[in-house]
Amino acid sequence: MNDTTNNPREHLAAPIRKIGAIAWLRENLFNTWYNSVLTILTLAVLWMIVPPLFSWAFINSLWDSSAEACRDIDGACWSIIPRNVKFIFLGFYPTGQEWRPILAMLLLLGLVFYSKERKRWKKALGWYWSIGLIVMGTLMYGGIFGMPIVEPAQWSGLPLTLMLSFFGIVAAYPLGVLLALGRRSRLPAIKTLCVVYIEMIRGVPLISLLFMSSVMFPLFLPEGVTIDKVLRAQAAIIFFTAAYIAEVVRGGLQAMPRGQYEAADSLGLNYRQTMRLVILPQALKIVIPPSVGILLSAFKDTSLVVIIALYDILKTTKVTLSNPKWTGYSTEAYVFLAVLYFIFCYGMSSYSRRLEKELHTGR
Repeated sequence: MNDTTNNPREHLAAPIRKIGAIAWLRENLFNTWYNSVLTILTLAVLWMIVPPLFSWAFINSLWDSSAEACRDIDGACWSIIPRNVKFIFLGFYPTGQEWRPILAMLLLLGLVFYSKERKRWKKALGWYWSIGLIVMGTLMYGGIFGMPIVEPAQWSGLPLTLMLSFFGIVAAYPLGVLLALGRRSRLPAIKTLCVVYIEMIRGVPLISLLFMSSVMFPLFLPEGVTIDKVLRAQAAIIFFTAAYIAEVVRGGLQAMPRGQYEAADSLGLNYRQTMRLVILPQALKIVIPPSVGILLSAFKDTSLVVIIALYDILKTTKVTLSNPKWTGYSTEAYVFLAVLYFIFCYGMSSYSRRLEKELHTGR
């Protein structure tokens, strides 16, 4: 026999690497010639964009200096944030009383974090939220325990944004569920009212509802009766978001098999028990992804209240930029706002994915 027959291992090709970073790159980025070209072009574009951006944002930037010092640099002037942080976050809330909105925001965020765990979704949680809302309202408005009264017109900055968004979301969801049930009702009057409401609200932009709540609604009130602008804007956001939630929930109700209703009937459950115990738990679980999408849009749409002269965090930032000292640093200010909105939106999105996994949605 020749050497090839006696020692075949010497002529075997090297095994192809199936694991590790090189294998991942070969399989995902360089598996075909056009994917390789796209990968190289993408890396070239990132090389042209990322280093200058990193240099502007971090290397050549100033983080806590005067506005005059920022005029002589080529990087970002992040000093606009720490030098104006009080006004950006709290707006026109009276000086010396800033601890009240800060404490109210911490209480709100604490309740949100406490409510994340499904094992805490009991009747006691409703009491906690009720007491928390009363305490937050008392802190913001004052009038007791020696706290001076602060009118809602002075509520501004991040507390106003969180109030409009979180309270709007919490109130809009149950209203949307009721509208969805009403639209599927067998009673013609209820069904017609719900259809008219949903289609009318969805047929107009949120800006028009905010204008109506700010300008037109007071015209229909009796003489001498006024409702605060913040409450009117809150109501507009709730009614607008509820109409979209209603259609999402209606889709979940329509996805329920007929057998679920028949099974509830066989157990002798009435309509209320069927919806509460059988249908809604399954339907609401199905529509978690689109519901979260609407709630995220509602959170970001609260920035539209600037058009009716409510000073949310976007408006307080714009007022800061109107100061001649800080004119020209809008990029840094809006990047900061974008990061802030992203943190809240990403938190809600992450929680929704966790909730879907816990409820085994789609299995």
